[in-house]
This record gives sequence, C-alpha cells and structure tokens, in this order.
Amino acid sequence: MEFSKIISVTGKPGLFQVISQSKNAIIAENLTDNKRLAINATQNVSLLENIAIYTYEEDMPLLDVFKAISEKTEGKKAISHKESGNKLAAFFAEVLPNYDDERVYTSNIKKVIQWFNLLIDAGFDFSKTEETASNEEE
Repeated sequence: MEFSKIISVTGKPGLFQVISQSKNAIIAENLTDNKRLAINATQNVSLLENIAIYTYEEDMPLLDVFKAISEKTEGKKAISHKESGNKLAAFFAEVLPNYDDERVYTSNIKKVIQWFNLLIDAGFDFSKTEETASNEEE
C-alpha cells in the first residue's frame, strides 16, 4: 500500500486506495471493507499526500505527522478520535508541539487521528515509508 495512492472522498466515510483511473472516474477501494467504488469528477477528492498541518514554522506534511504519531504510539493505534477536544489537543501537542492551535481546529485533529487509526487497522507501516521514499529517489 502506497501512501501516495490513499485518498479521502468528501461525503464518504473512511479512506480509499486508488486502484486505477479512467477518463471519467477513479476506481478506489475502501481500506476497511475492501469494497470498490467509482468516484466521478464531480466529487471532491483529497490525496493525503497533499495535505499538511499548520505549524508556527512551516506546514508539516501529513505523512510526517503520521510518522510522529506512530513513534509516540510505537506503531499502535492512537487515542480514539471521539475523545474530548481537550484530550485530543493535548495528545496532538505531545506529537506535534509547534502546531498552530489557532489555525488547526479540533475537527482537524479528530480527522487526522481517525485517519491514522484507519491506516493502522489497514496494516499500514509508517516505519517503512521513509525507506521506500529514499529507495525511489536513488
């Protein structure tokens, strides 16, 4: 599973992996139940690879945030995204101490933690993503 092929679709719960593309649609597979669906051009799709979190220095790519969470949780699931806003913010501050709390809302933190837990459930290993990226560059 490649991080660069994982997407979020507005209006659809969960995360999807892009399987193939046609002229009019993207064929994607749900990471939780492996059901496939066609996503047409009118639906909003976000590549997780293109998402970043605001920090006081520079925006941090979502993959780096996921790696930081993975290091903190030792590759296991993080706290539930249904925890209170204060607990979520405290957890996120431990993982990413310099995140911009004025521009990163509780709803953003919930989504990041929910996505992280979905990826862990799907068997995604964040410790191997760095090796894959460096091997592709060589």
